[in-house]
Parts: sequence; C-alpha cells; structure tokens
Amino acid sequence: MDNSGLSALIILGIISFIWILPILSIACSRRTTGSEKLAWILAVIFVSWFAWIFYLLLAPIKKK
Repeated sequence: MDNSGLSALIILGIISFIWILPILSIACSRRTTGSEKLAWILAVIFVSWFAWIFYLLLAPIKKK
C-alpha cells in the first residue's frame, strides 16, 4: 500500500471516530435510560449528527 492510500485510510478512520463519538457518549450516559436513550441514538443517526448537542442540553438530569 502506498502512502496516499494509507493517508486516506487514516483520515477515514479519524472521521469515522468523530462521527461515532456522540453515539458512544449517549450509549454510555446515565442521563437517560431504555427507550429514551434509543430514541436519542436514532435521532443522532437519522435526523442529524448534531442532535447530540440537543441531547446534552435537553436530556433530563437524574437526581440522586
């Protein structure tokens, strides 16, 4: 594999990681549970990648 192919693969990996990061943060979060968490993940995937910003702002905060 030449350098340009390797560079393209690295760039693709970085972009993929940045895209999946909000999904992972919602999945690991304790702010929401069950079907609400699934709804937020689906919103991020299908509505907009930037829906995670609304998740951070609007997801209910659990009181301990």
